[in-house]
Amino acid sequence: MTTDDTGPKTDKNRLPEHIAIIMDGNGRWAKSRRLPRIAGHRAGVKTVDKIVAYCREIGIKNLTLYSFSSENWSRPEDEVGALMKILKEFVVKELKRMLK
Repeated sequence: MTTDDTGPKTDKNRLPEHIAIIMDGNGRWAKSRRLPRIAGHRAGVKTVDKIVAYCREIGIKNLTLYSFSSENWSRPEDEVGALMKILKEFVVKELKRMLK
């Protein structure tokens, strides 16, 4: 990465072909702001959207997001349901853009 007067610049010749991200900490983020956990998960979706757009912009060919581990199934049923609802809403809303 280089820097100039407009800020950091990405060296597109030195990018990996694949990036994997373990998504974690949305609940803690919400708690630190005295918000419900689900608010943290919704904020996480916004962050994912920014990451996906940036990866596309700079030419990352493959992006893997680990967003729901087997341990997550032991969370309260209402939280698991809310997470699945957020995922469905995002996919339905963004499918055309993602496929493009």
